[in-house]
Amino acid sequence: MFQDLRHSNSSKFQVSEFILLGFPGIHSWQHWLSLPLTLLCLLALSANILMLIIINKEATLHQPTYHFLGILAVVYMGMATNITPKILAILWFNAKSISLPECFLQMYVIYTFMFMESGIFVCMAIDRYVAICQPLHYPSIINKSFVVKATVFRTVRNSLSSIPVLVLAAQRHYCSKNQIKHCLYSTLGVTSLSCDDKRINSVYQLLLAWTLMGSDLGLIIISYVLILHSLLKQSSAEAAPKALSTCTSYLILILFFYTILIVLSVTHGATKTVPLIPVLLNVLENVIPPALNPMVYALKNKDQRHGLYKFLKLNCQGS
Repeated sequence: MFQDLRHSNSSKFQVSEFILLGFPGIHSWQHWLSLPLTLLCLLALSANILMLIIINKEATLHQPTYHFLGILAVVYMGMATNITPKILAILWFNAKSISLPECFLQMYVIYTFMFMESGIFVCMAIDRYVAICQPLHYPSIINKSFVVKATVFRTVRNSLSSIPVLVLAAQRHYCSKNQIKHCLYSTLGVTSLSCDDKRINSVYQLLLAWTLMGSDLGLIIISYVLILHSLLKQSSAEAAPKALSTCTSYLILILFFYTILIVLSVTHGATKTVPLIPVLLNVLENVIPPALNPMVYALKNKDQRHGLYKFLKLNCQGS
């Protein structure tokens, strides 16, 4: 009887905040991770801002390809500034608590930015496909109108698709546990603390992953398979390597993005034995691409290198 009473009381109690425990297994020295995280965040912000300035100032970069890069830079800055401040607050000030509405809002933003990143990769893959396989039709297909329409469609699609994740998580009843062995508010980590049936959350997230991320990955694979097929058919000894070189920088970031997602999915079941691995991968997924993106494109793209040199030269002369 007393056990039933205690169970009834605990089921009626609603948790008012969540507690993030940080990096599992390394609490005693996890504050040292604040240094590389701070450097990565500052690098991501400064490098992506510099990329946006160069694209805006250099007339030769006023093309759909670089417009997509600029949009991706904005997404990356949003990703870095969304999670890094809270992680640093945990590591520096032990500020581990957060209210439920703030937690759900951050989860929504993480999902939206992740889907937006995947969507921009699709647009970039289509851009490269048309440029290499249909070069004569490129100006009429890939233009400013296409960039605006694709960006608006992806933004609306991702924003609306992420709302049920927020709503379903908020509808769960959190009655006892409120400690999350993580430094981010992942949906699976939060909903696992609920006391009621959470199957609908898992089903929707699975459907969302397969429909949005799966379709994006499928379109990317098809685009690059067609590009490779077109390059193999080209008779020019110089055209194929040049075209392939333009795709390399895209493929580096795309492979990193989807590889991390796949590894996260595989290691999620291993959280009971090695909980640190998925937590680190989740953090790296949100800070490494924003920091690497400008450097990858600056090193691989001649137009961007020229724009960077020109920008730095003008600044040096002005000073």
